[in-house]
Amino acid sequence: MPFTETDHADYIVLAPTGKFNMVSAPLLKTRMDDLVAAGKARLIIDMSSVEFIDSSGLGALIGGLKGTRQAGGELRLAAPGDQARAVLKLTNLDRILTPYKTVEEAADGW
Repeated sequence: MPFTETDHADYIVLAPTGKFNMVSAPLLKTRMDDLVAAGKARLIIDMSSVEFIDSSGLGALIGGLKGTRQAGGELRLAAPGDQARAVLKLTNLDRILTPYKTVEEAADGW
């Protein structure tokens, strides 16, 4: 799963594409960890191009959320598709990782 990265003044958007699974999740998790270590603890994950997410993808998101919060930041999800929304709802993670409709909405207030 490739992903793009866009650095904004107050936050960074990571936009994975395709399947967010056991093969691809560690790549994004490593990048989130690297960004937090570099002092960039406000992250938005743009899920608009994610076709599928499994438990490994969820684990990476939870790990990223924990890391950003410990650094005084936040991780927000933007534009998850139907499958990702269903997985978040089934696991009750939508209560912790509130999905926003757009990247702009997720960035609001930063």
